Amino acid sequence: MDMSDSTRLRLEPADEGMHPVEEAVNFNESMYVNVFDHAQQLGGWFRVGNRPNEGHAEMSCCLYLPDGRVGFMHQRPTISDNAALDRAGMRFEVLEPFARMRVTYRGSLCVPGDPQAMRDPKRAFRENPVVAAEVQLDLEGVSPMFGGEQVDADRQPVQEAPEDAFARGHYEQHVRGRGHFVVGTERFTVDGLGLRDHSWGPRYWQNLLWYRWLPMSFTEDFALNVSVVTLRTGAPRVWGMVLTRGADGEKRYDHVVSGSVESDYGDGRQALGQRVQLRTASGRDYVVEGRALACIPLRNRRKQDDGVWLETRITEAMTRYVCDGHVGYGMAEYLDQMNGEEPAGYPT
Repeated sequence: MDMSDSTRLRLEPADEGMHPVEEAVNFNESMYVNVFDHAQQLGGWFRVGNRPNEGHAEMSCCLYLPDGRVGFMHQRPTISDNAALDRAGMRFEVLEPFARMRVTYRGSLCVPGDPQAMRDPKRAFRENPVVAAEVQLDLEGVSPMFGGEQVDADRQPVQEAPEDAFARGHYEQHVRGRGHFVVGTERFTVDGLGLRDHSWGPRYWQNLLWYRWLPMSFTEDFALNVSVVTLRTGAPRVWGMVLTRGADGEKRYDHVVSGSVESDYGDGRQALGQRVQLRTASGRDYVVEGRALACIPLRNRRKQDDGVWLETRITEAMTRYVCDGHVGYGMAEYLDQMNGEEPAGYPT
């Protein structure tokens, strides 16, 4: 998102609710949460995205179990409205704007012995166990809000070309999540840290060339989130924030102004770890080392009007991070447009 002198970010408690459906065929409204229990090395991420003009929603549930298994489910239920983020067994409820929310899921998960089986999702779902699953997490914000919607001087949303846009309205918050996961006959009590976000506006997963998204939490007072992005035009973008507690005792976000990611790759050119260097607006430098504990490769495909299929790979790794002597956990989400087996962002 490029901000000009005539635009600004607007964020109000009403933005925790649903937004009017826009004319763009690829209008999307979505919520996402991740939570990781540090003591158990257990966690997961959860997303519902409504695409009412395309007639379907996207629901994803992904759980990382302590023994390295990953349970995953994706559904594309038919929808005709944007009334709620409550699809295919997953529900997001805002209990108190900017403070408390709940995510629940009742459905099933495919749990392959090797998460890499999801390279071929049809085969993975056909040949691996699919078990009943349940998620309930109560989330409490441990940070201020970050982000908003880009608006003009008249407070009207800034319009973007549907083929270029990704998340015109977008905000995030670090959270603590408490609840439980049930996977088949296994039950896990969860007390962890993570991140939630809410986005709306036109979006195709193919509108960016590649990105590295690295949300992580160390304590309730120290957390980071950074995105290193290359647009379809080839233009680079780096953004994010560091949650700290100031000398006055107040928590605040220190904005990331520059940064880089160097990745270690394994089979299939999937990232096994990364070294992140950041500088914030306050002039503080951070170095973060990440190492994947479990990685699942996912994909999104879209057929163009000319009949050509575009394929996007998104690898989702539960990752152990080290920074300033702190150990934390979070995600390493790598999105790449694929040219055969070649990821667009390799070797970044």
